[in-house]
Amino acid sequence: MVTNAASFGRSGVHDFILIRASAVVLASYVIFLVAYIALNAPLSFVSWQGLFAALPMKIYTLVTLIALLIHTWIGVWQVLTDYIKHTALRGLLQFAFVVAAFSYLAAGLIIVWGV
Repeated sequence: MVTNAASFGRSGVHDFILIRASAVVLASYVIFLVAYIALNAPLSFVSWQGLFAALPMKIYTLVTLIALLIHTWIGVWQVLTDYIKHTALRGLLQFAFVVAAFSYLAAGLIIVWGV
């Protein structure tokens, strides 16, 4: 059995399920935020801060950030594998994207849990 260390899942089916599940989480988060903004117009700093101060919202945001990391990891791996044939360049680009995704996760954790 051939494995790829760059793939997030164990197999193509696992990656397929992970990317679809993460897309559902990301879409639900965006829909929730758009609905919250629409229903709380005009949006104030106090209401926005109150939303993100609640523990369920912090957990939802954390789950969404992890879903973003998974979605980015798998998506970038798939695109770079298809279009960048030079192995060193593909590895460098994938490393850069994964570092950026982990940076978003770290920044999100600091920002959300610091409220």
